[in-house]
Amino acid sequence: MKRQLYKKQYERKIMTDFVHLHLHTEYSLLDGAVRLLQVVPDPNDPKKTIKTHPLCDALKARGMNAVAITDHGNMYGAHTFVSVLRADGIKPIIGQEFYVADDMYQKTADVMKKRYHLILLAKNMTGYKNLMKLSSMAFVDGFYVKPRIDFKHIKEHSEGLICLSACLAGQIPRLLLEGKYEEAKAVAIEMRDTFAPGDFYIELQDHHLPEDRIVMNPLVQIAREIGVKVVATNDVHYIEKEDADIQDTMMCITLGCKKSEINGARFDTDEFYLKSGDEMAELFSWCPEAIATTREIADKVDGDYFITKHSSIIPKYTNEEMGDRDEAQYLRDLAYEGVKRKYGYINDEITKRLEYELGVIHKCGFDGYFLIVWDYVHAAQQMGIPVGPGRGSGCGSIVAYGIGITDIDPLKYNLLFERFLSEERVSMPDFDVDFCFVRRQEIIDYCIKKYGKDNVSQIIAYSTMTAKAVVKDVARVFDVPYGESANWVKEIPAMGKPLLPQVLTEGSEFYSEDFKKIYDNNPTARSVIDVAMRLEGMPRQTSMHAAGVVICADPIVEHCALSRNGPIVTTQFDKVIVEELGLLKMDFLGLKTLTDIDEALKLIKADKGIDLDFHKLGYEDHKVYELIASGDCEAVFQLESGGMKRFMAQLQPDCLEDVVAGISMYRPGPMQFIDLFLEGKRHPDQVQYAHPLLKDILENTYGCIVYQEQVMQIAQKIAGFSFGGADIMRRAIAKKKLSVLEQQRDIFLHGGKLDGDKTGKYVPGAVANGVSEEIANHLFDQILKFASYAFNKSHAAAYTFLTYQTAYLKCYYPTHFIVAVVNNRITNADEVKHYMNYLKRTGVKTLSPDINRSQKNFSIEGENVRYGLMGIKNVGEQAMEFVLSERAENGAFKDIRDFLDRCAGQVNKRMVESLIKGGALDCFGKTRATLMASYERILDTVLSDKKSKISGQLSLFDELIEDEEIKYTETPEYSKADILKYEKEVLGMYLSGHPLDDYSDTRHEFDFDTSMLFVESADEDGNTETVIDQSLAGKTVKFGCVVSSFEKKATAKQQKFAVGRVEDRMGSISFSMYPRAYEKYGDLLSADCPLKIVGKIDLRDESEAKISIEKVEIWQQDGAMEKASAPVRNAPKSNGILYVLIQSGVEKDMVSDILALHPGNTPCQAQVKRDGQSKLLEFAQKVDVCEDLLARLQDVLGASRVKYVVKNK
Repeated sequence: MKRQLYKKQYERKIMTDFVHLHLHTEYSLLDGAVRLLQVVPDPNDPKKTIKTHPLCDALKARGMNAVAITDHGNMYGAHTFVSVLRADGIKPIIGQEFYVADDMYQKTADVMKKRYHLILLAKNMTGYKNLMKLSSMAFVDGFYVKPRIDFKHIKEHSEGLICLSACLAGQIPRLLLEGKYEEAKAVAIEMRDTFAPGDFYIELQDHHLPEDRIVMNPLVQIAREIGVKVVATNDVHYIEKEDADIQDTMMCITLGCKKSEINGARFDTDEFYLKSGDEMAELFSWCPEAIATTREIADKVDGDYFITKHSSIIPKYTNEEMGDRDEAQYLRDLAYEGVKRKYGYINDEITKRLEYELGVIHKCGFDGYFLIVWDYVHAAQQMGIPVGPGRGSGCGSIVAYGIGITDIDPLKYNLLFERFLSEERVSMPDFDVDFCFVRRQEIIDYCIKKYGKDNVSQIIAYSTMTAKAVVKDVARVFDVPYGESANWVKEIPAMGKPLLPQVLTEGSEFYSEDFKKIYDNNPTARSVIDVAMRLEGMPRQTSMHAAGVVICADPIVEHCALSRNGPIVTTQFDKVIVEELGLLKMDFLGLKTLTDIDEALKLIKADKGIDLDFHKLGYEDHKVYELIASGDCEAVFQLESGGMKRFMAQLQPDCLEDVVAGISMYRPGPMQFIDLFLEGKRHPDQVQYAHPLLKDILENTYGCIVYQEQVMQIAQKIAGFSFGGADIMRRAIAKKKLSVLEQQRDIFLHGGKLDGDKTGKYVPGAVANGVSEEIANHLFDQILKFASYAFNKSHAAAYTFLTYQTAYLKCYYPTHFIVAVVNNRITNADEVKHYMNYLKRTGVKTLSPDINRSQKNFSIEGENVRYGLMGIKNVGEQAMEFVLSERAENGAFKDIRDFLDRCAGQVNKRMVESLIKGGALDCFGKTRATLMASYERILDTVLSDKKSKISGQLSLFDELIEDEEIKYTETPEYSKADILKYEKEVLGMYLSGHPLDDYSDTRHEFDFDTSMLFVESADEDGNTETVIDQSLAGKTVKFGCVVSSFEKKATAKQQKFAVGRVEDRMGSISFSMYPRAYEKYGDLLSADCPLKIVGKIDLRDESEAKISIEKVEIWQQDGAMEKASAPVRNAPKSNGILYVLIQSGVEKDMVSDILALHPGNTPCQAQVKRDGQSKLLEFAQKVDVCEDLLARLQDVLGASRVKYVVKNK
């Protein structure tokens, strides 16, 4: 019936009746460029975008009403394919082009050559399920470079599948090309017999390739001899013929090659497009049955087999403790036991809430869901893995609180269960749970073990070609120099998600005048950008969703094909599609703040012997709220931004409810009500309520509607809504559709039944409840005003628990807490520097890294903090764990030779160099320059010795060096500027000094330094605190500094400006350099030298001072540059011998030339071979041994053939 509808819809357009059965969409990630769905700017409004269906549009234009998807090796695009085709009335046929191996479990290089292609199409639900199973097995079990299946497994899952013999890469065409007709025929017979009678077809293709012509007649002959039909296909990889170049560019991007390079994977013709029925009929005019067969196959397919929505598939929960109790009874027992334990009693209020929630949970069928979540949360707690107090609307459930899924009392904080789950709106509940980000995978592994590896999977994610990335990619393929394309890309706005056409369209919010100029005036750029616009938004590669996990009652493959991300199994559909299918998706989120808190508690326990328990400490400590109100919120969860610090300083919170409300208010929408909120906080007695019933609801938020729960409470108290019905109303209002708003207003005022309320309850309305229509209208207007921005209080309250915990640790154990925070970000140099600078401002000193004292992470030494080895750039975790283990087992390292001898094979040259630059080897008593000049030779000697000991042989050169005790190549220390530069390079910060140490204000022109930003303030009791000096507001100042970091940005009008941070000896301050100043002085921000800055102090952000830079000049001072570039101390005069190993006359001449460049008093001897014997000869030229000499010789001979030995005095 459905097929007839499809045919009727297009019968006027149909020319030759033909169905494409071999087509690669954009989800054929290597080579498919057929787009299913494309987001483009709205031609009528450049500020908006619309979704287009390019494939469907092309099919309609060709009069085609059915098509198959046959992406290479995957089913990623199947759901999107079906959705867009059905929306446009075109019949979808789901298939896949498989990579088939002789044995999919064989994974060696030689089997790669034995891989071939095969097309399988699902003709019904059984076939679709088998297709998913085969696709999954290819990824999960057969993956080796590509997902591979073998024919043994195809035979086991052939029911409901139609098979096409595939393109030239199919097994049958390959055998024919090799002249093996009988073998090809035998394979065809095996395939025919594998599938249901009439469901195997010999595929004919003609892309004007010589190979097509070679196999064409033999394929037809085999089909006739074995009694199967032929079918004509075009191997479609792009829609229009002129798109061939676009698809070729995409392949070059994926293959990593340039357009100018030859690569066998690229196509030789432009015939791989979506040809019309007439074109295909003309191409196969000699074999019309091949065209007719396409309709036969399409008609075999049941167009309705793809079910897009299942009923919820929740696993049945069991454990040994349940005994004969069912899920509902076990949940009830857990809830009552937990609630009694947490409250210490059970009263009528608690019992009523528990019974109500348990009743709704059971009626909705979610007893098992609650138990599954409880089980893995409980398991995490038993394993010592930090778990968050809860997140989202689930925190409104007393059942969740009782059984330990959440840790926040819904009664105390007036949280509503109906915001999470209600009879009126039955939908899958959604408990998102935060775990320590380091140990999150352990919880997933636990679920896999409990529910079975076939029933648990993580979720795939697709990364697409974004505006900036695709321009860079296409430019690389076109062989455009990187620097040139980087300059183009810089002009694409960084904020938001711009589309390239929007960036080029005046009137768009993303319009860039500079980018448009490049496009208009640079032909190369225009070519690149034109191609980039065609590729933009296409899937490029797959990854894994950061949190999503599917737990299913059945093997997941029954409902969704599986893929692989490295060793981890994922779904082939993304998060949105998985949810649309009705699969149970859990979010296991990794929250770094939990790890911060856990690590801080461990540090406090180790250093102070104190066990902190927030369940016992509570959340009412006034000193913690004083810290928050002071704006000193560095590293405090949710309060670290400058704006939030300022808001907290304005708000002056003195209880958790204030912080909850403040966090909920400080968002783009409700910000417009902040002044009203603050006024109510300062003068609560002056807050006015439109109706007395509102006071109990809005008193904690000073008359403002801050929370979604408050909207629901108002609807319940004023108009008689149930809480579930009130949530339906809230959701409807949030859609902002005029017709919906008027309908909701009428129900609110006069009563009625809500659309979407599955219980069909009648709402009496405000007027029937005794509220005047005028007041009711006013209240509904207030709801409209606030409801769109109202926040989920359950989520805000739960996360504010973490805010309080971090603030508590910051208040009482600031060093331990900041060290914990730093250690969880130890590989991020910018964050390490940020927090260590904060400690510096509070008087805590950071000690240099020390190979004999540092731990892997930052550690506390007395009142100071020792820099951690893992914070040094290029230092690997595994290597440092070995170093620390060796040090613990065999004692401190005596010198660099001892260190390298004991750790050779674990540390490489790059690591050693970073350790030297960072000062970690200063404990050996040598200059960093000396260590740098010596370490390669010493390491080479150590490695050579170890190798020689293993082989039992020593070369003559090695023997010569062994005769002398190995000493350092004493070299003058680096200049102070170089020492600081190297520290900044590998540590991300200065430790041993500051670039301004040799600069002073000799002309007395400075009137400011960053220490002046802060003053001591005393309260009535004499308690002092450090606050920003408000007298500086708006003051123009001049001071000397260096630029720590900066970022170039652009205004809406694309005028360039910069923001960043500058620092002097006393501290640092954020800056802004607006367009007028940037045009004059912007280049000096990159000058890498001290600057004199004139600017205006900006204290609008009360918690953080800033400076608006107006003028910049280079700070030049007599002697400063010389001091910075002079060695810190001189190394002793060398009194050794330089040895080189020479293996040819050419090398001897090159060495002589190098020696002549460095005349001095040190002899140079060479080991050379003459007449088959090694001899030691001395050059006539004596040299001055220095770093440049050694570097030049090592460039010519290699480091292992240059040795400098210092004689004993």
